[in-house]
Amino acid sequence: MNAAADDWASTGHQRPTISFAASSALARQAIAGAPADLFVSADEEWMDALAAKGLLAKGTRADLVGNRLVVVEPASGRTRLTVRTLGATLARGAVAMADPAAVPAGKYGQAALEKLGAWQAIAPKVVRAENVRAALALVERGAAPFGIVYATDAAASTKVRVAGMFPASSHPPILYPVARLAASRNPAAEGFRRFLLSARGHAIFARFGFTRP
Repeated sequence: MNAAADDWASTGHQRPTISFAASSALARQAIAGAPADLFVSADEEWMDALAAKGLLAKGTRADLVGNRLVVVEPASGRTRLTVRTLGATLARGAVAMADPAAVPAGKYGQAALEKLGAWQAIAPKVVRAENVRAALALVERGAAPFGIVYATDAAASTKVRVAGMFPASSHPPILYPVARLAASRNPAAEGFRRFLLSARGHAIFARFGFTRP
């Protein structure tokens, strides 16, 4: 998002001010009336929550990018997980992941483990983090032998390696929707939304490992 904001500003527009937090926290802030023009969510559920309250400008919701879900371990590890071995391997020790009760990455992780029949065995050993980057940090520090994060988070760290990837069919599609908020009065907001969804915008996100929705 910072790279996209910089690129947008390089074309003569005012650089957007970006507020980063868990999707749940940002959605609750918007519901509470915090001033904002665009909302980008890490899942569809929190965007649905704003839509249900009539807080989205009509016709502005769109899927921005997609992602993949992976298992990471410290960079010194040599684990090679498969669908058959994933559940038994993760059940041996602590597994760091974003809180499945509130954070999209955690919800996707729980859904994937349930689909693979491993959730009951792993749930008691889950270390619930505030967000996906916090889960990644636990693995980076060696506080957990494995973590479940997005592929883009794994790619951003030199302290972890990907031990395995969840099949895309094991969880709902990981989509990041964007929409303009109905309360927005900034005339530049729609232009930036369209820029994010453009080929130039998608190319920026692709550099960081995001997929097309």
